Amino acid sequence: MSSCDATIALRLRPAALTLAAALAWAAAAPVAFAADGAAMAGPGLGRAASAAEVAAEDISIAPDGATLPPGRGTVAEGAAVYETKCVACHGEGGQGGKGTAGALAGGIGSLASDAPNKTVGSFWPHATTLFDYVRRAMPYDSPMSLTDDEVYALCAYILSLSGIVADDAVMDAKTLPRVAMPNRDGFVAYWPRPPEK
Repeated sequence: MSSCDATIALRLRPAALTLAAALAWAAAAPVAFAADGAAMAGPGLGRAASAAEVAAEDISIAPDGATLPPGRGTVAEGAAVYETKCVACHGEGGQGGKGTAGALAGGIGSLASDAPNKTVGSFWPHATTLFDYVRRAMPYDSPMSLTDDEVYALCAYILSLSGIVADDAVMDAKTLPRVAMPNRDGFVAYWPRPPEK
């Protein structure tokens, strides 16, 4: 397989690869290939990542929540974090910012309408995806800066905005995967394996 073929294969199956698998593939393939399939020496840059380095970067959370970290957060704690780190982009009560970020709440039942409102509550199939995304990408100006407790608290708060969890909910590694998202049946599940044909 040429490096081009491998790259195409990686692009066709992004959900099947975790960061750890991608790094392992890259470390195992230090040689590039020419268009005719002949091996070419690489530029000799970099080094293979250690197992500890790979583990530190492999923070993916699967839909079942098996890899959720320790920690916990309440709706009230999440509201406080939201006010200091999220409201500038996502607006009051998760209703959307002024041209910067979309709404996080509302829209439940709107996806089949002429005006679908894709929010965490109306569109996302798994509450664990919310944890994964917030931890990895938010806040926009400082991604990966939130503690796990802050992320659990934000999940509790955001889910409460759409009435998915109660105002006194506590989210942690046990409770978050149990949250029944309104659109959980709106996707074809390819995890942990593709559907049978």
